[in-house]
Amino acid sequence: MLVIGLTGSIGTGKSEAARQLEILGASIISADQVGHEAYTPNTEAWEQVVSAFGDDILQDDKDIDRRKLGAIVFSDPSQLEKLNAIMHPRMARMVSDKIEVLRGQGVKVVVVEAALLFEAGWDTLVEEVWVTDSSEDIVVGRLKERNGLSEEEAKKRINSQMDRAERIERSDFVIDNSSDMAGLESAIKELWDRRVAK
Repeated sequence: MLVIGLTGSIGTGKSEAARQLEILGASIISADQVGHEAYTPNTEAWEQVVSAFGDDILQDDKDIDRRKLGAIVFSDPSQLEKLNAIMHPRMARMVSDKIEVLRGQGVKVVVVEAALLFEAGWDTLVEEVWVTDSSEDIVVGRLKERNGLSEEEAKKRINSQMDRAERIERSDFVIDNSSDMAGLESAIKELWDRRVAK
């Protein structure tokens, strides 16, 4: 079984790349999905996050309001560090368990899609890393259009993540997503044919 880590900064098309890889036959493990599972009310991670950040981050149904939590952690690096120290080890165990379940089912290709693949240390769970990449100008434009962020907010999000050059340097393959959807599809298909369908 080939386990691929798929990463990329916010706004570089990582989620769309994951969708394309799923169409080509890969099983996807999404860090966002795992994060939602880890945030389930009254689990160990949920209790630690609430205790660290207070009841104000909770909605009426006891779910963590990720927008409120995001506003806290994206404006203060030390708060982001605190959250990651709680979540990353727990989520790594969950990802590892999911990989083993899929291995047991005889799945041929698994893609672990995670923006923070390197920061969380999950690159140790995969055999090779693919990264989606776009210039900062393109990413800022996408975040303004897609997420309704101001230029300043968009840059704050980008700067809260690993430096683009370092992410590229640590990856095995770069998927350039500077053009349109067709360009992204074709780049992914070419890499899939080279690495998987060979």
